[in-house]
Amino acid sequence: EEPWFGLEQEYTLFNLDQKTPLGWPEGGFPGPQGPYYCGTGPENMFGRAISEAHYAACLYAGIQISGTNGEVMPGQWEYQVGPCVGIAAGDQLSMSRYILARVCEDFQVYCTLHPKPITQGDWNGAGCHTNFSTKKMREKGGIAEIKEAIYKLGAKHDQHIAAYGEGNELRLTGKFETASIDSFSYGVANRGCSVRIGRETEADGCGYLEDRRPSSNCDPYVVTGMIMETAMGPKAPEIKASDKDLA
Repeated sequence: EEPWFGLEQEYTLFNLDQKTPLGWPEGGFPGPQGPYYCGTGPENMFGRAISEAHYAACLYAGIQISGTNGEVMPGQWEYQVGPCVGIAAGDQLSMSRYILARVCEDFQVYCTLHPKPITQGDWNGAGCHTNFSTKKMREKGGIAEIKEAIYKLGAKHDQHIAAYGEGNELRLTGKFETASIDSFSYGVANRGCSVRIGRETEADGCGYLEDRRPSSNCDPYVVTGMIMETAMGPKAPEIKASDKDLA
């Protein structure tokens, strides 16, 4: 089936007190979310040197790192690994996490993979969105295969949630670009769903799905293995989509 995975690893940088996110006032809060996501400027972006040093180190090490960006919460960043074939996704992400820890050590900054490092106030959590496709999904007409896989993922929602990382209940609240941990949903271009189909995938009629449930501290071997096993399993009942309308 040639399973491809693309993993979006989010992480949060803290001062060495492990209480104050990078760029935050000590004992206080920065301005509300909005200008930090993929932002620019010293008033918005805290830790870019770490992100770029990590990116360069991963390239040097042969990691299939494919991008990086500042995240919604200030002091939070993301990088993407993949596409990787099968179990290699777990190998690559695990090594990239080790390299991240070493880079942060050099900068004397604390890095956490906790899915909800700040629980007070309106702040996004951190996930490890997992993009998945098989050869059939990537071929013409593959959207039907994608939806069949999504129905199967929905049928085993509870089993997947149980294996998708510790503390994920703090993150999957139905707010801050997440779906509720208690129910399964999917839709086109909908960041508030459990599983998202990209707008381009819908337009092309083939591509991949994005499982948005895994937490930033998840075990990538467990997550990718479960997705593959479930997608290759028996058929499941159809689920109604919750698509996002074009703005």
